[in-house]
Amino acid sequence: MNIHYHINLFWSAEDDCWIADVPDLKHCSAHGASAEEAAREIEIAMRLWLDVAAERGEAPPEPRYRPAIYAVRNAA
Repeated sequence: MNIHYHINLFWSAEDDCWIADVPDLKHCSAHGASAEEAAREIEIAMRLWLDVAAERGEAPPEPRYRPAIYAVRNAA
């Protein structure tokens, strides 16, 4: 299975680190001192999230989050 999920990657001044999250995977997030570290960590978190879902017999959610689509819809 090769599912691609959107990853948000942003600097958090409040947390003083880079944050990565996956909107399609509830509560799936990671952080790092650099954007690269946060990106590596979110890949691990996603794999673990999907492994736990599979162990529970849950199908992986379909990717739905598309920020460009939301931007176009909100601009109209």
